[in-house]
Amino acid sequence: MIFEITIQVRVANYPEGLEWYRMLMNREPDFIPHEGFAEWELIPGCWLQIAEGEPAPGSGPIRLGVQHIERERDRLAQHLKTESFTIHTRDEVPVKWGTFTDPWGNRIGLFEYLNKDEERERIRTIISK
Repeated sequence: MIFEITIQVRVANYPEGLEWYRMLMNREPDFIPHEGFAEWELIPGCWLQIAEGEPAPGSGPIRLGVQHIERERDRLAQHLKTESFTIHTRDEVPVKWGTFTDPWGNRIGLFEYLNKDEERERIRTIISK
């Protein structure tokens, strides 16, 4: 039985990477077990780790759900100087999404539910677990 997930990205410059991901997550890490490694619990049982090292080519994107993708895109462009990414939609897809890269080449995507009732239900389900 699988009951948790961790996703790791590597950053060549750990101090800069830690600051960059603090701003991306908009909070401090939940756990820093040792130098060169930090973790955020995104939702119960789902952890994002940053580790000092070279990123794996072609990995990602890691997609993160947000409530307001345009607002997050603007916040990240202002505070982290990310590129202004295109937000995509398709009739058959229930979310809008966009992808950008961190300064080390890791691909990161954001997505937002189009149906806000569905979004509220997903949040309620995740929080109640």
